[in-house]
Amino acid sequence: MPIPLAEQDRSLWDAGAVAEGVALISGTPARGAVGPYRLQAAIAAVHDEAATAEETDWPQILALYGLLERLSDNSVVSLNRAVAAAMVHGPATGLEMLKALDAAGSLTGNHRFHVARAHLLEMAGDRRAAVDDYRVAAGRTTSIPERDYLTTRAARLAERQG
Repeated sequence: MPIPLAEQDRSLWDAGAVAEGVALISGTPARGAVGPYRLQAAIAAVHDEAATAEETDWPQILALYGLLERLSDNSVVSLNRAVAAAMVHGPATGLEMLKALDAAGSLTGNHRFHVARAHLLEMAGDRRAAVDDYRVAAGRTTSIPERDYLTTRAARLAERQG
């Protein structure tokens, strides 16, 4: 079953592998142009360096996604940048960015869009809309464990709005 990054017990992560990965990206000489793989590794390293989800350096992640977005015409990168923007500036900012992505149509039918929007709607306190998006996402994913997780998340959230 997938476990969102914010809900993971980071004490269970392989500390040696994390340290090695962070050292590799930190020690990489900045020769030549910075490419998408180096930026993706840097984003992962910023997540890895935080002892908890709350301690994550979201402004740095937002800046890295901004660079990555400029290098690649990838709507999933834009989706991730919207989530990072929500973590820095609040869910309303991320939701506005998602509206623009939705209008562009590049993520039509993609369950990840609905997962991200559900998460931001939940952060904003709009549980009813979040439940709807979690259910849409569950219906669009091809992963059974992910579908089960999203369905359960929607059900638990619906119970809390009661």
